[in-house]
Amino acid sequence: MTTLTLLGTGLMGAPMARNLVAAGHDVTVWNRSIEKARAIDGARVAETPSDAVAGAQVVISMLSDGPTSGAIQDSAMDAFAKDAIWVEMGSIKPAEARAHAERLLPRGLGYVDAPVSGGTKGAEGATLAIMAGGDATHFAAVEGVLSALGRPVHVGPVGAGQLSKLANQAIVACTIGAVAEAMLLLEKGGADPAAVRSALKGGFADSVILQQHGERMTERNFVPGGLTKFQIKDLDNVLDEAGGLGLELPAVTAINDRFKVVRDQMDGGDMDHSALFLELLSRNGL
Repeated sequence: MTTLTLLGTGLMGAPMARNLVAAGHDVTVWNRSIEKARAIDGARVAETPSDAVAGAQVVISMLSDGPTSGAIQDSAMDAFAKDAIWVEMGSIKPAEARAHAERLLPRGLGYVDAPVSGGTKGAEGATLAIMAGGDATHFAAVEGVLSALGRPVHVGPVGAGQLSKLANQAIVACTIGAVAEAMLLLEKGGADPAAVRSALKGGFADSVILQQHGERMTERNFVPGGLTKFQIKDLDNVLDEAGGLGLELPAVTAINDRFKVVRDQMDGGDMDHSALFLELLSRNGL
């Protein structure tokens, strides 16, 4: 059993907290809207970030972005337990992860950036893909905790986890675009999209996105799992990182512009990112 804290009990953080409780850990939760934290049975609810991190060996962040995560660290800096390890599981910029780690190091605090992929279904089923960057000793210290949430893999030094997540998000976004076009082609051509998805299972074109988001598109079900506005945040970070490396990523640029149409012109920022299908319908006058 590990004494740990999870900050941020939203769409992803809440099922993750429940899985940590189910795994037998001593879990404290904090959320800006405290009602969401109180919904986690078996966890202690903290009123403030400082109260939340006090005594915790591991502090997991599932906050919205890097500046928010950094602000919470600052507000609780004097309350951290000796040798505690901050595990950043939200999606932030690699440079932000490195800056956070450098700030915590003089305090004797460890840092692992471990963003996830798998959406709410992965969070609920404890099947998240977890890409962890940081010192190998720090990763080893938190690997058991992370294993209660999915499959953690150490991918390199601090920042490498976030860079891996950016690569993941680029693949996800471009694949959503391809699946949307395929689903529309099938619908308009008279084939049964559900039957085609079944036929493609196990083939070279198969993917979780094809099966899950293809179904969402066919059923016009855009209740959020992964939000469009967060997909855009991640793609903006992809392009910022690419720019710093002197790289041009034309497919990511084009797909990000289309997601921004969903957010800005279709009031779809809080829809699931499979709602990119709506932009495709609009583009085709449908």
